[in-house]
Amino acid sequence: MKTKMRSAVLYGKEDVRIEAVEVPSPGEGEVLIRIESAATCGTDLKVFHRGGHARMLRPPTLFGHEFSGVIEAVGEGTNFKVGQRVACHNSAPCRECFYCNRAQYSLCENLLFLNGAFAEFIKVPEPIVALNLHLLPDHLPFDEACLMEPLSCVVHGVERTPMIVGDKVVVIGDGAIGQMFVWLLSMRGMEVIHIGSHSHRLETGRSFGASQSLNYRETEHLVDKIRRILNSGRGADVVIECTGKPQVWEAALQMSRPGGKVNLFGGCPRDTKFSVSTETIHYNEVALSGVFHTTPQYVKQALELLSAHSGKLRPLLSCELPLSELHRAFELMDDRKAFKVSIRNE
Repeated sequence: MKTKMRSAVLYGKEDVRIEAVEVPSPGEGEVLIRIESAATCGTDLKVFHRGGHARMLRPPTLFGHEFSGVIEAVGEGTNFKVGQRVACHNSAPCRECFYCNRAQYSLCENLLFLNGAFAEFIKVPEPIVALNLHLLPDHLPFDEACLMEPLSCVVHGVERTPMIVGDKVVVIGDGAIGQMFVWLLSMRGMEVIHIGSHSHRLETGRSFGASQSLNYRETEHLVDKIRRILNSGRGADVVIECTGKPQVWEAALQMSRPGGKVNLFGGCPRDTKFSVSTETIHYNEVALSGVFHTTPQYVKQALELLSAHSGKLRPLLSCELPLSELHRAFELMDDRKAFKVSIRNE
């Protein structure tokens, strides 16, 4: 087996280099995976531009976290075998802290993150092997399996937002996460109104089940229009914000009907703030919630969804590029020409 591999290393803002690094060896309970596909995501793009992430990583560090592949080697004490096709989530809770004891696993005080998917191989720590490494069904392609991680976060977001069939739900954001919300909510019987900034992406949302779509760049008085067309002018039953912009968080709150729910799903830059109308929250009884990351339960559900609906989310995999063109992948995402890019090894 080779001793060196090519891997993307993040050094700071917009500074990612493809370097030769040591191929790690799996220890007890660990596995080494030969990566067949790694997907870029909106979080990767934010990390690339911001030079780090408050919780997931700090440079210099290996980069990338959505991946699937084939087990190359195993350590003692694992039931996985060399040659098995797998998809891996990028974190695991400790199962022992204050929050884990309350089944709030996404808030785990010792949440372990795994980075390094933009590489030839990746070593998976024992806690992640135990909780979030899954065998792939033969019919599910490696690139589609990479969607397990972001889809699990969307499943978490939906489960944390009480809804009933027929509710009118506004999804703000036409990136991959917003599209997954549109798809999952439509499949569960909600009436979805999709808001975005690019007509071709809103067309994708309609193909995923959105009943209406609005381009905010082309719509005057967007909040007023949303309120007028929903529930006889009362507003949306549920609003899900997927852009991670404080001003959009404020707009999301204004779109809700009295008694409605607002899911602030999109992660904003660190230390940002937004304004909340105390009158709206108190007298209109609008419920605000933040949802972060996911849990092992929802990772498993996401893989089951991908397996049962293979091919349905393939439009989100816009193209495939070699590892050497990782910067090009981020350019395509910046230009809104790609939802996600599948990165392959050469």
